[in-house]
Amino acid sequence: MGSRNPGTTSPGTTSPGEATKRTRLSPDQRREQLIALGAEMLGQRAYEDISVSEIAAQAGISRGLLFHYFPTKQDFRLAIVRHANAELLHRIAPDRRLAAFAMLHDSVDRYIDYVSENRTSYLALLRGPTSVSPDLAPLVDQTRDAIVDILLTEAPVSDADHPRLALAVRGWIAFVEEVTLSWIRAESIPREQLIDLLVESLIAIAYSLDPALAAALRGR
Repeated sequence: MGSRNPGTTSPGTTSPGEATKRTRLSPDQRREQLIALGAEMLGQRAYEDISVSEIAAQAGISRGLLFHYFPTKQDFRLAIVRHANAELLHRIAPDRRLAAFAMLHDSVDRYIDYVSENRTSYLALLRGPTSVSPDLAPLVDQTRDAIVDILLTEAPVSDADHPRLALAVRGWIAFVEEVTLSWIRAESIPREQLIDLLVESLIAIAYSLDPALAAALRGR
C-alpha cells in the first residue's frame, strides 16, 4: 500500500475548518452562529477583549462579512451580552416540580454553576468598563429585573406587600452579586456553604417583611 501524506484526508471527508467554511447558512443561522461564538469567547475574556477578527475566522467568513450581520462592533458585542444574559436566565429558571425551599436552593445552585463556568465574563460585566460602554448598564439591569420577576412570581406574596418585597429582592440580588464576585476570586468557603449563605439571606429578608412568607419559602 502506498503511504499517505500527513494531514491529507480520505475522499469524501473534510477537515473541521473546511466543513465550517463550506457550510452555507441562512442569514439567521449565520447570525446565531456568530453570537454563539462570541458568547463562548466572552466566557474566557473580558467584554472589551472580544475579537471580531477571531470570531469571523472561526466562522469561516471575512471580518467584513461579519459587519453585514451587525452594523458595528458595539452592536455585535451587545448582541453577545444579550445572549449570555438569556442563557443565565434559562439556567436559573425555577424547577416547579420541587417544593419552595428546594426550588430556591436549586436555582441558586445553578446560578453558581453558571458563574463558575463564566468567571471572566461575570466579573467583566459587573465590574467592567460601563463608562466606556454605557449601553452595557441597561442590559445588566434588565437581567436583574428579570430575576426579581422570577422570584416574585414564585413567592406567595400579597399585592400589598409586592412593592416592599420587590425592593428587598433587588437589594438581595446586589448582595448575591457582591458575595459571588468575592467568592470566585478566592473561594474562601466551600461551594455548598456559599449556596446556603445566599439562600438563607433571602429567607432572612423575607422574615423581616413577613414571617409567614419566610415559613412558606422554607416549606413549613
